[in-house]
Amino acid sequence: MVSATGTDTRSRRTRGTRPAAAMVTVLGLVATAAACGGGPASGGGGFTVVFAVAADPGTLSPTTALATTALSMNTFAYDTLVHVAADGTVVPGVAEKWSATATSARFTIRPGVTCEDGSPLTADDVAAEYNHIADPKNQSPMLGLSVPVTAAAKADRATRTVTVTTTRPAPFIVEMTRMLPLLCRKSLAAPAALARATNASGPYRLTEAVPGDHYTYVRRDGYTWGPRGSTGKDLPGKVVFKVVPNESTAANLLMSGQIHGAVINGADQDRLDAAKVRNRSFEALFGQLLFNQAAGRPGADPAVRRALVSVLDLKELRNVATGGKGEPATAIGETVPTPCTGDTVTGNLPAHDPERAAAALTAAGWTKDAGTWTKAGKPLTVGLSYATNQGPQVASAVELAVQRWTSFGVRATAKPIGSSSISGTLAGGDWDLAWAPIGVTLPDQLTQFYDGPPPPKGNNFGSLTNPDYRRLAALAAARPGVDGCALWEAADAALVKNVDIVPFAARPIRYYAKGITFEVDGSGVIPSTLRRGDGR
Repeated sequence: MVSATGTDTRSRRTRGTRPAAAMVTVLGLVATAAACGGGPASGGGGFTVVFAVAADPGTLSPTTALATTALSMNTFAYDTLVHVAADGTVVPGVAEKWSATATSARFTIRPGVTCEDGSPLTADDVAAEYNHIADPKNQSPMLGLSVPVTAAAKADRATRTVTVTTTRPAPFIVEMTRMLPLLCRKSLAAPAALARATNASGPYRLTEAVPGDHYTYVRRDGYTWGPRGSTGKDLPGKVVFKVVPNESTAANLLMSGQIHGAVINGADQDRLDAAKVRNRSFEALFGQLLFNQAAGRPGADPAVRRALVSVLDLKELRNVATGGKGEPATAIGETVPTPCTGDTVTGNLPAHDPERAAAALTAAGWTKDAGTWTKAGKPLTVGLSYATNQGPQVASAVELAVQRWTSFGVRATAKPIGSSSISGTLAGGDWDLAWAPIGVTLPDQLTQFYDGPPPPKGNNFGSLTNPDYRRLAALAAARPGVDGCALWEAADAALVKNVDIVPFAARPIRYYAKGITFEVDGSGVIPSTLRRGDGR
C-alpha cells in the first residue's frame, strides 16, 4: 500500500481508477479539519477529521452505490470478507479463512462481528446478501463486480461458513469480495433506506447526511476485526465528508494550514512540492486511445490503426497530456490492489515511424491524392472524441494528435464531449477514435469492454473481435486467482499488439498531507490507517 506521508514515492504498478460497466474516474479526496468544527487531528479518542470530496456521493446504499465517492465513503462504514494489499496479497477481514476454485469459494465468518445496532453479522447474513445481489430482479449494479453473475450462496450456521458456487468460471471469486460491503440481513428488506443511513459492519456509522454539503460518521465502539488485526481504538472519533469541489481551494487551505491533506492532480502540485508538503502517489491509467472497429469505421482496418499510432510520438503526447509528469503505461486498466501486476504494454505498441505508417497504408490499398490518403475514392477521415472535463492539457494533447495526423494526410478533427463521462458517446456508436482509459479492479472485468456484444446488448464499445484475447481470457478464467495471471497478462498484451487499444500514459495521483497520516490504494484512504502524524 502507499503511505500518505513521507517524500514523493511512486510505484509503477500502483494505479488508480474503478470498476463498473461504465467509464471509471479516479477518486479525489481532500482531508480537512476545522471546516465542520472538528479541530486538529490527534491519535485516537474524540478528534475529528474532515474529508472533502469533489462531488456528492448520491445514494450510499451498499447494494446499489457505484459512484466513486460513495464507494470510498462506504469503506468507512462497511467491512468486507477480505482485504487485498497493494501487491495483490489477500488478507483476512470478516472472513478469518477461505478456500476457492474457479467456480466456488468457502468463507468462514469470524465470531464477534456485529452491525452497528449490536446484532451479530452471521454467515446467514452474508449468504443472504450474495443471493440478493445475484437475483436479477433486484438489479444490483454490484452483480459482476463484487458477486459473480451466476452466484448462489448457502450458509452453515454451525460452522459459520458461507459457500458460494457459480455455473461459470469466476477466477477472482475471493478477490472481488473486497467490493462487497457487508450489512445485516434485515437491511436487505429495504436497501433503499441505506441511501442516507447505515447498518454498518465497519468501524464507523453514519449519523448525519446533508446532501450536497456534508456526511458525518462516528466511530463505533468494540470494532476489532479490521485488516491485519486493526481495531478502532486509534481512529478519529468522527470523520466528516465535506463536499469541496475546487482543487485549487483545497491546495490553498492545505498551504495555509487550515486542512490536513488533499489529493491534488493539477497544476497546484508544483507549489505544494516547492513548499515540501509531503505526499505519496499511485499511478492511474490516464491516456488510452480506443478504436471503433465497427463495419464502415476507419478503425476496422488494422493497417489504419497501426498507421495512426505510428504517426504519433506517444512520449510527446504523454508529456503534453500530463504536463510532463506522466509515465509510460504498463497496464491496460487494472487498478491497485490487483493480483496480476505484469507489464503488458512495454514493447507491444507500434514505434513512432511515419515512413513505416505510409508504407503500411500503401500496402493496404490506400493512395495519397492531393496530400490526402484515400481508398476507393474516399478520404481517410477520423475524429478523436474526448471528454472536456479531463482538463485543458488533454485538450492540448488531442489537438497535437490531430495536427500530426493532418500533416500526415488524414482528415482529422477533435471531438470534444462536454459531459462528465465519455461512455454515453461510446455506447451511441457514432465515433471513430476516443481518449478513453477504462479501469477495473480485476483483469476478468475487462472482458466486457474488449469482447462480447457491443451496445446496447453489451459494453464492447469498440466492437472488438480479437481471437487471441478471447482464447487467452477463456483459459485464464478457468484458473483461480493468481494461477491465471500469466494468461490474463498475455490476453491484455494481445489487445495492445493488435492496436485495439493504445495505453500510453499513466499519471501519479498524489495524496498530500499535513498533520495526519494514512495509507491509500486505488479506492482512496484506507480507514483503518488514519492517524495523527508528522505531515508538515
